[in-house]
Formats: sequence, C-alpha cells, structure tokens
Amino acid sequence: MILARITGNVVSTIHHTIVDGRKLLLAERLDPTGKPTGGYLIAIDTIGAGDGETVLILDEGTGARQILGDGNAPVRSIVVGIVDAVELESS
Repeated sequence: MILARITGNVVSTIHHTIVDGRKLLLAERLDPTGKPTGGYLIAIDTIGAGDGETVLILDEGTGARQILGDGNAPVRSIVVGIVDAVELESS
C-alpha cells in the first residue's frame, strides 16, 4: 500500500475500456508523516477521491485487477481508501 495525496486528474481521450466511467488520478507519494517523497503515480479511482485528499493506493497489478473484476485489465495502481488520519507510535 502507498500513502499518497491526490494532486490532479489525468485526461485521456483514447484508453482501454476498463477506464470508461472511471477517473485517472495523479497522486504524489507521501511518507508516514505526510511529507511528499518526490514520487508520483497515476491510479484508477474506484471510491470517489478528490483533489487534495490523502489516499491509500494499491500498487500491485493482480490485486487491482481483482478489485476491477477483470483479470486481463492493463492496470497496476488503484485507489482503495481515503485516509482520515495517520497515527504513528513513538518507539
């Protein structure tokens, strides 16, 4: 799982049919404290995440395809949760 913040949408006029009716979101990777790590990825939205929200992204193709119900879909990253809070335990 990847912790990330949604920074925008990706628009595509030509795409695989698995994307029809779904948003492609641009997400900035975050460390556990919420600070950007400098990495970005594009993920299919399945839950209605919006700009600026902190989300959990599953970045593993087989799991993403299972969620979408299409074992042949060309998908790797999918938004699976909106994060309310992150609590870190002190060591």
